[in-house]
Amino acid sequence: MGMADLGNRLYTGESSFDFVGRRKLWFLVAALCVAVSAVLLVKPGLNFGIEFEGGSQFRVSESSDTQAAREAVESVLPGTVPEVTQVGTDGVRVQTETVSTAQLDQIRQELATALDVPLENVTSSAVGPSWGADVTDKALTALVIFFVLVSIIMALYFRTWAMALASMVALVHDLVITAGVYALVGFEVTPASVIGFLTILGYSLYDTVVVFDKVRENTTEAFEDRDATFAQAANLAVNQTVVRSVNTTVVALLPVAAILFIGDLLLGAGTLRDISLALFVGTLVGAYSSIFVATPLLVALRSREPRVRALEADVRERDAAGVEQGGSGATTAGGTA
Repeated sequence: MGMADLGNRLYTGESSFDFVGRRKLWFLVAALCVAVSAVLLVKPGLNFGIEFEGGSQFRVSESSDTQAAREAVESVLPGTVPEVTQVGTDGVRVQTETVSTAQLDQIRQELATALDVPLENVTSSAVGPSWGADVTDKALTALVIFFVLVSIIMALYFRTWAMALASMVALVHDLVITAGVYALVGFEVTPASVIGFLTILGYSLYDTVVVFDKVRENTTEAFEDRDATFAQAANLAVNQTVVRSVNTTVVALLPVAAILFIGDLLLGAGTLRDISLALFVGTLVGAYSSIFVATPLLVALRSREPRVRALEADVRERDAAGVEQGGSGATTAGGTA
C-alpha cells in the first residue's frame, strides 16, 4: 500500500490509528523525554558561545593542529583551559576568557609561531561580558514575546483557550527537548542557534494549526450531526492530516540533514552545525508533538466540558439503540426461521 492510498484510506476513515485513545501513552513518552532533557540542561548543561558569556576568540587558517594551538595559548595563559576546535579541514578556532589587548597580541603571535603560519592568518575578536549578557536577555525576550503573541493569536483564531494552551504545551515540549539534545551533544549555543529555535517553533506551530483547523472542522460537524464524539472527530482529524505531516517533515529534513551530516561531518563546515542541529531535531520533535501531543491534549482539556460530555452521551445512546435494534432483528429472524 502506497502513501497516497494510505492517505486516502485514513482521510475517509476506512483505516484509522487511535492517536487520541492512546493519549496516556503519548503523554508518558513526552513527559519522559522532557524530564531527561531537563536533567541534561542542568548537567552537563548548555555550552554557550562567547556571544552569550563573553570572551576572546582566535581563528587560524591554513592549519589544523589543535594540540599545538592549545599549547600556544596555555603558554600565555597558564592554568587556563582554552576551548580549541577544528574548523573545516584547514582551520582552528580557539576560545578563551576575556584577555587584555597585550595578551591578545601575544596569543596571536604564539599561535602564528606554533602553527607555522603568517601572523595575518591569525584573526582575533573579543566580546565583553556585558554585551554577552545583553544578547542573552534579548534572546530570552524574543522567546517570551513569541509565546505571548502565539497564545493570543491562537486563542483569537480558534476561539477557545484549550487550543491555545495545547499548542503552547507542544511548543514548550519541542523547545525543551531540542535544547536537551544540544546539551547532550555539547554543540555550542550561538545566536544562530536561537534563530534555529525560533524557526522550529514556527514550523511546529504551523503543523499544529493545520491539524487544529481540521479538528475544528470535524468537531463542528460532530456537534451539529451528533454522529461522533469529540474525541472521535478529533482523532479522525489527526488521521486525515498525518500523511501530510509526515511528507512535509521528510521534505523539510532532507536539506537540513544534508547541511548537518554531509556539510559538517564530511566537509567540515562547522559554522552551520549549530543552526542545522536545531532545525533537524526541532523538525522531528515538532512533527511528533503536533500529532501525538497537541490534539490528544486538546481532547483531554475539553473532555469535561458540558457540551462535549452531552455530545458523548448522545452518541453513546444512539450506539446503544442501534445495538438493541440489531439484536431484536436477529431474534425475530431466528424465530421466523
